[in-house]
Amino acid sequence: MSTPQRRPRRRDVHGVLLLDKPLGPSSNQALQAAKRLFNANKAGHTGSLDPLATGLLPLCFGEATKISSYLLEADKRYRARCRLGVRTDSGDAAGAITETRTVPASIDAAAIERALSPLRGDIEQIPPMYSALKHQGKRLYELARQGEEVERKSRRVHIARYDLLTRDGDELEFDIVCSSGTYVRTLVDDLGESLGCGAHVTSLRRLGVQPFDTPTMHTLAELEQMDAAARDALLIPVDAALARWPAVELTMDAARYIRQGQAVWVPHAPGEKRVRLYSPAGFMGIGETLDDGRIAPRRMMSWAVG
Repeated sequence: MSTPQRRPRRRDVHGVLLLDKPLGPSSNQALQAAKRLFNANKAGHTGSLDPLATGLLPLCFGEATKISSYLLEADKRYRARCRLGVRTDSGDAAGAITETRTVPASIDAAAIERALSPLRGDIEQIPPMYSALKHQGKRLYELARQGEEVERKSRRVHIARYDLLTRDGDELEFDIVCSSGTYVRTLVDDLGESLGCGAHVTSLRRLGVQPFDTPTMHTLAELEQMDAAARDALLIPVDAALARWPAVELTMDAARYIRQGQAVWVPHAPGEKRVRLYSPAGFMGIGETLDDGRIAPRRMMSWAVG
């Protein structure tokens, strides 16, 4: 009788992995696969990608999970393809077709640009029914699958870029840069309605999440071929995910007070609200600039307060 193999003991791993999520699995399924490969005690992702979507999914391991919410609220960049003339109940190719219309010959590049213009800048967007938002304790997509539709409040999002890249018949490709909380499927559906023919997303790839604008991503297949040391070497330091915030260098005395949870005066403190805190020994965590100019600790790494 063979002896059952023991699963490797989970370990403390700290850092950010820039995963290239494949087509098919959910973000959580991709996260769990990566977590198993790293034998990590703790891990989380930074905002879901639909199963249909591929591309950048930053995964936070260990202490990096403390900063995952800040990546969740970061601006994101997508390459989206859509098909004119067809609407689906989910807004993408995974859904059932609800309407088919003829694409007018008058829809040229100029007409598309006119339709895109109102969808840029600060806009109000109603989240789709096929989303993970909750209504009375249930996910909207669960209600949608039961044939229910409920009223959703609009939300303000910012669309920094919504540009047509290529057109091949009724297939369009766009470069989109948008704020957190934006639904690209809704952007495409709104464009289709503005053009009068409908549209849905056929493929979606996330290219960047601030501050990772031109990231080197790694696939699950690549990770499976590596040993533990090689995988660990791919992890980015926790503070690299906060690179868009100013750094505050603390003296030993100031760092001691910060560790005790006290705000400190820092010469020439930055005006930005959120900052990265560093002691002479290295990265400590996230701080906040108070109205009186002092710097207060807000989210500290365990190694900085132990």
